[in-house]
Amino acid sequence: MADADSWRPTSHLEALHQRARQLAYLRAFFAKRGVLEVETPVLGRHGVTDLHLDSVAARLLPTPGCDQTEGWLQTSPEFHMKRLLAAGAGAIYQVFRAFRDGERGGRHNPEFSLLEWYRPGFNDRDLMEEVADLVCGWLACERPQTLSYRTAMDRYAGIDPFEISDGALYRRCAGWLGQPGAAELGRDGCLELLMSHEVEPALRCQPPTFIVEYPASQAALARVSGRDGHAVAHRFELYVAGIELCNGYWELTDPAEQRRRFEADNAARVAAGKPAMAVDEALLAALTAGLPDCAGVALGLDRLLMLKVGAERIDEVISFPLERA
Repeated sequence: MADADSWRPTSHLEALHQRARQLAYLRAFFAKRGVLEVETPVLGRHGVTDLHLDSVAARLLPTPGCDQTEGWLQTSPEFHMKRLLAAGAGAIYQVFRAFRDGERGGRHNPEFSLLEWYRPGFNDRDLMEEVADLVCGWLACERPQTLSYRTAMDRYAGIDPFEISDGALYRRCAGWLGQPGAAELGRDGCLELLMSHEVEPALRCQPPTFIVEYPASQAALARVSGRDGHAVAHRFELYVAGIELCNGYWELTDPAEQRRRFEADNAARVAAGKPAMAVDEALLAALTAGLPDCAGVALGLDRLLMLKVGAERIDEVISFPLERA
């Protein structure tokens, strides 16, 4: 039997008002800068190949003229927005309802609000400046410092993420997972574990912080270049009070390299016991047609709102989390 109060929203009424103010602030911010608001499908023909993301499947009834009977709720609007960029849309942004299966916790709900935008002609450092303008303008906080991934891991986790051997890394993570569990998680999984258990907590007491120059193996859809003899991604994340707010890239535009990464993702998924996902050929066709040189970023709006109102859990700023939806 349902609890007598299970019909009620979990968010405070003040959070509802602040969410409305946040949306108005975002739209004014981008309007002033000439960035176009767009809409793209929440239900798409493809999910993502990323090992660490799982799309929510949707079954569709067959209809006359359409034989599509399976779709996916999108984990982000990225692929569709890149197709708009390739078609000449210019600078664009979107406030989007995103879905990620298996994500529920103090900062996660399977359905959440995402702000994503793309800036032709920007690189990752240019976009970091704009992210700082937007976030610091809304939160009235100091502008972020910048740390390389290598520096952050050395300072707060005591390892060199580029030089440490797999065996030493697995031993470092054995306290959480045991040695076999750490080895099964793999190198990047263990690095992410250290990031979440060692680095992020340390950043709670630091000023807002951009982390940059991630290992190339964590490049996802970012360009890669060399730094100090190691391949690093043109990727950044912003942490405020230890909360990861956004993930940004100087975007990869090479369709052949993107296909290779999709195939590598699927190989990793199969090795982890997950199903391979169909490659989004429409995105690859858009890259082949010509994605403009650009940078893009996805920012969690629920987490941004948590920081604004001082919330400890995402439930305090969304009306109805999964258990009450």
